[in-house]
This record gives sequence, structure tokens and C-alpha cells, in this order.
Amino acid sequence: MSVKNGGAATSVRFVEISHDLEGQRIDNFLRNELKGVPKSLIYRILRKGEIRVNKKRVKPEYRLQGGDLVRIPPVRVAERDAPPPVSQGLTESLEKAILFENNDLIIVNKPSGLAVHGGSGISLGLIEAFRQMRPQAKFLELVHRLDRDTSGCIMIAKKRSALKFMHEALQGSRITKIYNALVVGSWAARAQRVDAPLRKNELKSGERVVRVQPDGKPSLTEFKVLRRFGRRATLIEARPITGRTHQIRVHTQFLGHPIIGDDKYGVDAINREMRDLGFKRLFLHAAELRFPLPGGGREVIQAPLDGVLKSAMDDLQLELAK
Repeated sequence: MSVKNGGAATSVRFVEISHDLEGQRIDNFLRNELKGVPKSLIYRILRKGEIRVNKKRVKPEYRLQGGDLVRIPPVRVAERDAPPPVSQGLTESLEKAILFENNDLIIVNKPSGLAVHGGSGISLGLIEAFRQMRPQAKFLELVHRLDRDTSGCIMIAKKRSALKFMHEALQGSRITKIYNALVVGSWAARAQRVDAPLRKNELKSGERVVRVQPDGKPSLTEFKVLRRFGRRATLIEARPITGRTHQIRVHTQFLGHPIIGDDKYGVDAINREMRDLGFKRLFLHAAELRFPLPGGGREVIQAPLDGVLKSAMDDLQLELAK
């Protein structure tokens, strides 16, 4: 029995998990089972214990096992909760942004400003857009995530087996992610590694920020200078060895060189000044992915930097030359 927008499941149903779904998180499984149901509602019924696995409550991060019996309660979905249709312009833009595709994976050069998934007031993200663009696809799931304002390489799995393979590759450090960032000031050439623990904190306002704290999770980033703009800014390469939230943004801030355009960890006055030169968003770009393929072999995929940021860097160079 399926649940459609504007409809309702009328009774509790039970789903036995097949072995090809082993390792999938329960929240992601429910998003597939309850298409159109808001993510917030899925987490609410998980939190209230209405979802049971083998008659027990589970947390959203629980990973399913073959043979698990999942209890799914009746869920009513209001039509207004359906994601809006993908515009023709966004469809064409995302199709052009595909860097790589085979039977297992899609790799997209995600534009800045587009969230990778809906939720928290965002009705349409990258993955929802691709599900609409590929209605015949039975399975499309994000392999990893990027912040909304970060551009560049993002992987989408087209098969459950591919998602499991790529998650294992991530956990086994067999995937290399390389970012480009423009940071404030002159980066010291000797600053090649930052090993500083990170912890998520919630401010009184409810905003969540990440900070370097001794009791945080181990976090390591490697850096390299790519181009200098006098003492004003430096284009750097960042390789996160661990994968913490906002890791590159906080590690650069920790060294006194926040990323230009970062409205959370940056310097407002400098961001305003740089905005006049064309740096109108966070200058953090997932420039390259190096990864194994589920079918064997390895791939290296590079995402070009958008023309707006390239032009802004040229203008910065010209201003320095005056």
C-alpha cells in the first residue's frame, strides 16, 4: 500500500527488510516508503515511537538488517506538503551540471544556494529535484552532503548496492574530497594541517554553530596554498580527512583566515567589502572527488568553478595591481 499526496494510509502495515536494503538508515528508508511525507513528520513519528523495528523503538540513525520487521503507522499527507515542481530552468541547469553518470552513480556540480535536500523550511532540494527529473528511477539517494551555500561535487547513488558501497568507501577513507576556498589574509605556507577537535553548539537563539573545543570530535584538515592575492586573500586547497559539520569553515576561522562570504564564521565588514568586488556568496567549492567505482576501478571527477567567482578573483587581482 502506498501513501500519496492528499491521501492516507488507513491501517498499520509491516514491512520485512530484504537483504539488499541492509545498512540503510531507518529515516532514509521511511522517506522512500512514505513518499511525499515531510521529513519533519517522519522524525516526529520516529521520536514518538510510532515506528517500531522488531517491536522496539529505534533512533533515526538505526541501520536496518535483513529480516527486520518494520511497523509503519497510518500517515496522512497534506497536499501542501508536496515539493513544488522543478522549473524548466532548474531542470536544464542541473542536467548541464552533471559531471559523471553510470549505472550506479550521478555526480553533479551543485550550484551554491541549492540545498541538497528539503527540510527546515526548504521545500525543494537537489535530491527532490532529481527524483522529479528522473521519475522512472526506482532509487535515488544522496551519498554525502554539502552545505547549501557550498558549490561543487556531490554524489547521488542510483542503486541501494551502490549507496552501501560508497558509504563503506567513505568510512574506509577510500574517497578523497578536495575543496577550493578563498580565505581572508595571507595564509602561512607552513600551515599545512589543522588537527583541532570540533563540537556542535546551540546558541540561545537556537542557531547551531560548530566550534573548536577540547571535548569535541577529532577533526583533521590538510591545506595547500594555490594562489595569493597580496596580503588581502589567499586561494587554498582543503582536504578534510575527517568529515565533521562545517569542518573546513571552522578550521580556517580557527587559524585566523575565515572564508570570504561566510556569514556564520566570517567577518561581516570584510564580507561586505568583498561583495562589492563580486564575491556575493560563500567561496567554498567542492572541486574534486577521487573514488572507487562499485564495478571496479577508480574515477577522478573535477567540478569547474563558476564564472562569477572566477571573474571576482580577476577583479581582485586588478585592484591589487592599481
